[in-house]
Amino acid sequence: MGRLVLLDATRTGRKLEDLQNKIRSLVVGQDEAVHAIVTAYQSHLVGLSPAGRPIGNFLFLGPTGSGKTRIVEATAQSLLNDPGAMIKIDCAEYQHGHEIAKLVGSPPGYLGHRETHPLLSQDALDQHHTDKIKLSLVLFDEIEKASDALWNLLLGILDKGILTLGDNRRVDFSESMVFLTSNLGAAEMCALDGPQLGFSAAPKDGGFHGGKEAKMSRIGVAAARRRFTPEFINRLDKIVVFKPLGEKELEKILDIELEMVEQRLQSAAASEPFQLEVAEGARKLLLREGTDSTFGARHLKRAIERLLVQPLSNLMASGQIQRGDCIHVSRGDDSTSLLFLREAAWRDNWRVASSLAA
Repeated sequence: MGRLVLLDATRTGRKLEDLQNKIRSLVVGQDEAVHAIVTAYQSHLVGLSPAGRPIGNFLFLGPTGSGKTRIVEATAQSLLNDPGAMIKIDCAEYQHGHEIAKLVGSPPGYLGHRETHPLLSQDALDQHHTDKIKLSLVLFDEIEKASDALWNLLLGILDKGILTLGDNRRVDFSESMVFLTSNLGAAEMCALDGPQLGFSAAPKDGGFHGGKEAKMSRIGVAAARRRFTPEFINRLDKIVVFKPLGEKELEKILDIELEMVEQRLQSAAASEPFQLEVAEGARKLLLREGTDSTFGARHLKRAIERLLVQPLSNLMASGQIQRGDCIHVSRGDDSTSLLFLREAAWRDNWRVASSLAA
């Protein structure tokens, strides 16, 4: 008998480490959800995913603005280089049973049978496949708003990975990840610590302590079990309750959003992009104006649009800033607005120097 060697079953492959780091660079503070996605994808890559069902079935719970939809976009960005490389079903549009025909098409004999193009066809599912990655991401957003007909439709998809369309064609979901999001239990979570619970009340050292996180998870899972049938819950691989974020997480989210603003500026002036420098005082103002326990990270995005992006668009439209300029942003004297300073581009400095030399 050969020598036994102790193995480390917690290690992941390098590709999966890279994927995990990419998603974490786009989504802050939701490590449990990131780990669930990466683990399911790794099982698929090595061929150990259960046969005849999707790669992973996930239910994400938590308050609005906590990153449930964002993490699916981040997965698409990290794997397929496009945050929109997924099928997104807004379940609020399927509150009545007959509206399911928009997903699967009308059966023969019904009005509009030939004119109805199902949203969940095989072609739609495979549209983002590449030569290297055969993966489909399907998001059912706010699943609690859908009718029972949609939930029953999902039973077959989550269990057998098969959907039968109205014309009896079959759609294979075995190379898909299925994500369901819901706000179930969010009100009870917010009542756990009064109106301050959410993005403004978490400790500065990041997040809540384990006891409170566990209690919030129990609230979310209990709400899901009250709403969905046992056979529906049993078809899910993982239920993740997204936790509230603290100051450090919000600061990281601000960094990500400001980087996206810079990318938009570069796209607007691709040949000679603007440079944007945001001072610490301006960052604190954006964080203060963008922190809201009810609306989460979405409120921060709105604050950035209102205080930073809209003034920048005014400066560009009025010709006050030119391509290649460096824009310095600081906090205004009134502490409620931002101050914009322009560092002239090199051509302006050259013109000034030329005129002085003349």
